[in-house]
Amino acid sequence: MAITRLGGANAITGTIPQGNIANASLGAVTALPAAIPTGKVLQQVHATTTTQVSSSSSTLADTTLTASITPSATSSKILVLATHNGNYVNASNINNALRINLFRDSTEIGRTGGVGWIEITNDNISASASFNVVDSPSSTSALTYKTKFANINNTAAVIVQNSFGGDWVTTSYITLMEIAG
Repeated sequence: MAITRLGGANAITGTIPQGNIANASLGAVTALPAAIPTGKVLQQVHATTTTQVSSSSSTLADTTLTASITPSATSSKILVLATHNGNYVNASNINNALRINLFRDSTEIGRTGGVGWIEITNDNISASASFNVVDSPSSTSALTYKTKFANINNTAAVIVQNSFGGDWVTTSYITLMEIAG
């Protein structure tokens, strides 16, 4: 294959778009350069937890599943994929129900409803719960996404990331993806 050498004025035949990323330290980036099409994944963050947490309260408590991301533009969307495994509801108390909510900082952006609702039964329930949420935070500040849980009926304990004893460890996952908007 032949090599063509371009010199000086012949090197550029078009216009080079000026991006706004170079001056990002002078202020927040409000838009991505035109060269980045919408819908592309710009960055991703992944986190896990195996910490077992229980609560019998209807007040939301931290599940320890959390991840942070800093969007590069206010037009970006954040795709949040979270899966809670080992959610456990004990049958010893009728009408036990576990609720898991998804938050961006202090703003609720998703809710499961009743995971493992117990009515008149003698069986314990262990289940998974997932979130697939597209968030539009309009921010270039660091954002923290996390889940919280509660017993809807304020009765006996419900558990997330139940270890089931022994070497059985349950892992929950969260993935954040910045999508060009």
